[in-house]
Amino acid sequence: MVHSKSRAAALSVGSNAVLFILKVTVGLATGAVSILAEAIHSALDLTAAVIAFFGVRAADKPADREHPFGHGKWENVSGTIEALLIFIAAAWIIYEAIKRIIHGAEVELLGWGMAVMLVSVIANTIVSRHLFKTAKATDSIALEADGQHLRTDIMTSAGVLTGLVLVQITGLKMLDPVVAIAVGLIIIKAAYDILKKSFGDIVDTGLPPEDEKIIVGILKEHRQQLAGFHGLRTRKAGAQRFAELHVVMPRDITVEKSHQICDHLESELKKRLPRLEITLHVEPCDDDCPECQVSCDSRKSPPGKNRRKVKPAG
Repeated sequence: MVHSKSRAAALSVGSNAVLFILKVTVGLATGAVSILAEAIHSALDLTAAVIAFFGVRAADKPADREHPFGHGKWENVSGTIEALLIFIAAAWIIYEAIKRIIHGAEVELLGWGMAVMLVSVIANTIVSRHLFKTAKATDSIALEADGQHLRTDIMTSAGVLTGLVLVQITGLKMLDPVVAIAVGLIIIKAAYDILKKSFGDIVDTGLPPEDEKIIVGILKEHRQQLAGFHGLRTRKAGAQRFAELHVVMPRDITVEKSHQICDHLESELKKRLPRLEITLHVEPCDDDCPECQVSCDSRKSPPGKNRRKVKPAG
């Protein structure tokens, strides 16, 4: 898994380096601000890819004395930095485009510009698909952010290509900076989405609702063994999920039996949610069991005698 993540990140580094050189060369030759904007975008893509490369390598280091919960948040740091770099790129693109609208500029050698944009779309489509595939398989936020970054590049390169075609057809050179502004706005949206997801895990936002629903569902499937559960808390660090909760056990079962039930629950939860670290705090039931489905001695007692109250499952 570590090697596949590193290889995917390295592929992104190589691809972005080549595209940056192509775009800056053609952008300077044509004078097209939209191509130069794309060159700056690719430069930041390259920087982000390098950060992602080192981020996934650092995140996969095993837990140690100084980092008992592992190094997973390096991926979140990587994704956050990528998002900030994308914001900077968008601001620069919009600023340069507005300058071109105000002062005007010539756009030449449109054929070369269209060619490099087409190459960019094809290359980034191939690399981004590989990044998303690897990110899904490894639950890597850093690779997902890098893939999102390249997906933005695909949209913006396609937009620039469209703008250059329109300039070629209509002769309206004003379309070049107008397209560049549209590119900048698309990039801002992508940056916000990446920042929201990666920074959320840094500040310990809970797991997505669908993940917590899986946890609650598995616990409810074991109502015949549990008197109840409560206090579910979750968070995520890189690809690693963490959850903790209180499970209420019938008072008359042994510590060994409680331990066996907890081991079984952990096993079932980890099957459904890979890379999950879960902490279960066992507590005995109280005096009343209105919704408890466990068969125990206290449930056979007459009302008012030795009945223990529990917090119902869920």
